Amino acid sequence: MPKPDPRVLARTAGNYLKEHPEEIVRALRSALGLRASIPMDALRYLAREFVPDNKKAPKDIVIEAAPPGIRVAATVDAMGTPLRASLIVHIEEIDISLTEMRIGVRIEGLTLTVLGDSSSPLAGLLKSGALDLSKPGNLVAFMPKRPPMLVEAKDDRLTLDLMKVPKIAENPKVRRYLSIALPVASVRAIRTKDDHLDVHLKANIGGLPQAIAAARQTV
Repeated sequence: MPKPDPRVLARTAGNYLKEHPEEIVRALRSALGLRASIPMDALRYLAREFVPDNKKAPKDIVIEAAPPGIRVAATVDAMGTPLRASLIVHIEEIDISLTEMRIGVRIEGLTLTVLGDSSSPLAGLLKSGALDLSKPGNLVAFMPKRPPMLVEAKDDRLTLDLMKVPKIAENPKVRRYLSIALPVASVRAIRTKDDHLDVHLKANIGGLPQAIAAARQTV
C-alpha cells in the first residue's frame, strides 16, 4: 500500500476546499455541535489512491452515503471466484480505550454477484441461492482464516477490535494520542448524512487535567 504523503494530502485537501468553500462553513457548524463532518469524497479519494493495486485487492470501489449507514460496492476475488459485492454498513457500537478499539457494525443488503462463467464451488452456492446472505456474520464465522481484528461474527453483526492489528497496537503514537484525547472526548456515534460521514463526539471537560498531564508526559 502506498505510504500517505502529508504534503500531498494537505495540498489535495486545500484544492478541494477551494472548489467546495461550503465545506468550511459546514465544518465550523459541525464543530459547534461536537461533530466532525467528513465529505464522502475524502473516503473515495483514500480508496482510489491507497488501496493497493494487486490481484487480491478490491477493484472499482464505490462508496456512497446510505443514511445512517455507508453503502460500499467493489469487485473482489473470493476463493478464486470473481464477485461484485455490495452492502450497507451501519456502525452501531464504538468503544475506544487504551487497550481496545472495538467497533460493532451491522451489515444490511449484502449481495454477491458472480462475474463471468466461474464454476467454482462458491459460484455454485451463490447461483443456487444456498448461502443465506441476510446473515453475513454467520458466513464470516466459518472463514478458515479470519483476520485478527475480527473478534465476533454472528447473524448480521460483526465486531472488530483494531487493537488486534499489530501495526496499530504497537504504534507508540496511537497510545500517546489516545491518552491525551480519551479523558476529554469520546466518539458517541458515526452516521452519514448529506453525502458526509459525521463523527458525533461527547466532551468531558472534567478530564482536562488528566489530558494535560498526559500531554506533558509525551513531550
